[in-house]
Amino acid sequence: MHILRVLAAFVSLGSLGLWLGLGAHTGWSRTSEEVRTLDEVTGIEGIGYRKAFKPGLDFLGAGIAAGGMLAGLSFLFARTKHRTS
Repeated sequence: MHILRVLAAFVSLGSLGLWLGLGAHTGWSRTSEEVRTLDEVTGIEGIGYRKAFKPGLDFLGAGIAAGGMLAGLSFLFARTKHRTS
């Protein structure tokens, strides 16, 4: 079906766009990021964490796999044309 193929393209390209737009992290997805701060008095650098979603290659792979499954499903439900003579 044509609708499933369009949806497959939308899912695949959407996941690629989100992955690129949110940082294109080449490892696993992260839910927090490291924040380095410098203490003004002692000069010691401290490491803290804040919540931030960074999609990784697992996010990209799942999105493209879902798009591929939708595209494959579209061929299972493809219309067959019957010729009448």
